[in-house]
Amino acid sequence: MTDDSRQARWDSRTEAPLAVASMLYLTAYAVLVLASRLPGAWRDLCLAVLIAAWAAFAVDYAVRWRLSGQGPRFVRTHCLDTLVLVLPLLRPLRVVRIYEAVQRRHGRPRLALHARVVTYAGLSALLIGFTGALAVYQREHTAPGGTIRTFGDAVWWTAATLATVGYGDVTPVTPLGRVIAVGLMLCGLALLGAVTGSFSSWLLQVFAREDEERPPGR
Repeated sequence: MTDDSRQARWDSRTEAPLAVASMLYLTAYAVLVLASRLPGAWRDLCLAVLIAAWAAFAVDYAVRWRLSGQGPRFVRTHCLDTLVLVLPLLRPLRVVRIYEAVQRRHGRPRLALHARVVTYAGLSALLIGFTGALAVYQREHTAPGGTIRTFGDAVWWTAATLATVGYGDVTPVTPLGRVIAVGLMLCGLALLGAVTGSFSSWLLQVFAREDEERPPGR
């Protein structure tokens, strides 16, 4: 059996469990950040879930590295996987692939390319927005001179940042908060570009189809 087929089988078997682990990781992190008066036992449970989920991500990364047969080159050719391992909060982004996998396994037709781009971009924006709001709220709500004092403030700031609006009414003041802001700006630009490009391509195809179907001489 080749390494490619072994890696494909590994990905197929671990996709759903890792998606569940991703959502558990995000849920546990959200509870730790938002529940300020969480009892000690529940806090320990959330920390255990975080550690167990991250350990599962690390094992998956190590196995995929081994099966790839690329050696150190794997890190360079799989930058997103490496980034997700370092920043596990980005791991839920892989959940958007579950729909595609389920449709493929049941032999159902997949969404059109443009619909997939819009769907993936929308789900990615929701997940990035939620995780970004959690991360910036954790760093900013107790910072001296900070303006992001509630989770609602964090959600409002994240939405404005992802939309590349940037009202400036609330802004991060800590170094890590500003690093998160830069990441959200880049993600917002990328998602906006993907949706805009897909929509423009769809319009061009529609107009081209209309021109082809139009009778000659009109």
